[in-house]
Amino acid sequence: MNKKNLLKKFMIFLGLGIILSFIISTIYINFTKLPNSIDNRLRDYFFTLRGEIPHEDNIVIINIDEASLKEVGQWPWSRPKVSQLLKNLTNMDIGLIAFDMVFAEPDKSSPHKVFKKYGISRENTPNYDLILGNTVANTPTILGYVFEFTENKYIDKKAPQIPAIFIEKNKKLGDDFLLKAKGAILNVPEIQNKAYTSGFFNNIPDESGVIRSVPLIISYEDMIYPSLSLEVIRLISKTKKVIVNYDENGIVNIKLNNLTIPTDRYGRLLINFRGKSKSFKYYSAKDILNGSIQKKELEGKIALIGTTAVGLLDLRATPFESVYPGVEVHANAIDNILVGDFLAKESWVDGANIWIIFLLTILTVLLITYLPFWLNPIITLFLLGGTVFVLYNLLFTYGLVLNIFFPLFSIVIAAIVVTLFDYFYEIKKEEAIKKKFASKVSKSVMENLLKDIDNNEFQAEEKEVTVFFSDIRNFTNISEQMDNANELITYLNEYMEPMSNIITEYEGTIDKYIGDSIMAYWNAPAEVSNHADKAVTASLKQIKQLIPLNRKLKRENKPPIDMGIGINTGKAIVGEMGSKGRSDYTVIGDAINLGARLESLCIFYDSKLNISNFTKEQLKNDYTFRFLDLVKVKGKKKPVEIWQVIDLGEPEEELKKELELYHEAINLYRNSNFKEALEIFENLENYDKKTNKKIYQIYINRCKEFILSPPTNFNGIYEHHSKI
Repeated sequence: MNKKNLLKKFMIFLGLGIILSFIISTIYINFTKLPNSIDNRLRDYFFTLRGEIPHEDNIVIINIDEASLKEVGQWPWSRPKVSQLLKNLTNMDIGLIAFDMVFAEPDKSSPHKVFKKYGISRENTPNYDLILGNTVANTPTILGYVFEFTENKYIDKKAPQIPAIFIEKNKKLGDDFLLKAKGAILNVPEIQNKAYTSGFFNNIPDESGVIRSVPLIISYEDMIYPSLSLEVIRLISKTKKVIVNYDENGIVNIKLNNLTIPTDRYGRLLINFRGKSKSFKYYSAKDILNGSIQKKELEGKIALIGTTAVGLLDLRATPFESVYPGVEVHANAIDNILVGDFLAKESWVDGANIWIIFLLTILTVLLITYLPFWLNPIITLFLLGGTVFVLYNLLFTYGLVLNIFFPLFSIVIAAIVVTLFDYFYEIKKEEAIKKKFASKVSKSVMENLLKDIDNNEFQAEEKEVTVFFSDIRNFTNISEQMDNANELITYLNEYMEPMSNIITEYEGTIDKYIGDSIMAYWNAPAEVSNHADKAVTASLKQIKQLIPLNRKLKRENKPPIDMGIGINTGKAIVGEMGSKGRSDYTVIGDAINLGARLESLCIFYDSKLNISNFTKEQLKNDYTFRFLDLVKVKGKKKPVEIWQVIDLGEPEEELKKELELYHEAINLYRNSNFKEALEIFENLENYDKKTNKKIYQIYINRCKEFILSPPTNFNGIYEHHSKI
């Protein structure tokens, strides 16, 4: 393939890659639901593939588990019992306590509540809610609460008090990326109002019902509130002013003093889960209440109070498991922030994903286009594997969350489309080859060659063929009249085009063009019935085609064309011949050489179409013939008859009489009656409407020669001095 064609192919397939990239990018931008679900599942598989990883040991979970419920009693426990739990933890020098639960209703077992119900008035009646509230106030405790996102008239519209300032930087007017709450479910006032701070513990699953991220901040009544996890970190870092940084795509990060927490554009932290449930250290609440845990195990640690009890409905689905304690989700979030191994879905990630789509799509297209076809599945698998490897390492080594589905989708779609496109492109090329091939061979030969190109059907073999040679008369003189080579080629093509079409129309195979000459044959490689007739009929049609062609040439002030044709039928060697790098399907042998000699004698005999007796013997249709000569062929014992084919069918009356007289004279000549033959030949030569201007004079000269010097044992055979 030359440079021009290579460049053309490159531009076509590069354009295909760009178009595919635009289509896939459009799907990425506008049709997100199903692709995002698949993308999340793929990332879940990455977590499974990675397995569990180490975490800080300073986060523990105080578990209100089944054993605790069995020993202490069903939930909710009385507030003094919860208060005792907090006191015991504080006595063990716990660093911080955070509730993954809310005390939204008063303790119905509280004495002051019972006395009030029955109208009993007594001073200093214990208030269990207040007892817990006072304990919260005197212990390092962060309360939890829940935001609601649906309108409900029963939802409390009060908001918790947070001892911190939240500042939004670079936020454009009208931008609205934060989740917006409609109401809040807070702790009862006796508890809520005693707390130094609190944080929401909403774990919001995505569309597939899996917890993969947690909101760190939520907007409520135009104020920003922190999550339980963020509030734990804020207290540890002693931050009073929290900065929420924006760019044009949304939230970039949340900054607490010197700590920067990357989030997605909606202020959510993508959780780098440490493993399956129970990755963190769990302590049963009953053991804390019983004092059976040693102080050193909890000293200075962060304790999250939550539950794994099935009946308390705080179990979630995560990338690792479909049943995962909600409290451990917060433990993972806190540990992520403390360790700093964030999974960041940066605000610019959509642009990066689109660039990756373009890169992988175009790369796949070009690789599959220019590498061998058998490498296509290997290349596709290599690209898929390489992309998975890179995305996996970017996720867990650098914490960069890129789309997984669309890069893989781009590779697969590009591989499929370019393979199909390349297939049709090759078909188009094959059609172009066929078209070019069809100008040289018949359609049947072309189809067989293309179909059987890999088998041995076209190995050399001996086969009967009818061979055809044609030549333009006085071509040397014609070429000298042309002004330049281009004009000569155009002139020659005007002749070659219709002549070639006629050959292929009659199932002939064009072997080659030799200057102004055409070589063709019939009955190879495909069988051609009545191949001798088809060769002769095609030749007569070519001769007649000269009439309108010469009219056209005359109008263009170009020289007219005359031609000579030689046809022979016989055994020849046919098949692929040449070198490994360059070969042709062709025919060779004495029968082929004789066909060429017959064509060369057209001028000598003033004939446009010469055939041998071997061809004549196989003709089944009716033709008008003129016997020309009986000649000796080099290398052959038997002489060859040369016949002129004048036309199809029976001749007109005048021509018929001329031919009858001529053939009568030929019989006299061959029987050595030279004087009688001479008389007829002379009469024909003087005939005004004679149809051959040379043949009669040829035999007149021979008869006169033989009359003067009678030959002995004359057999009518003439031997040309030139090679035949």
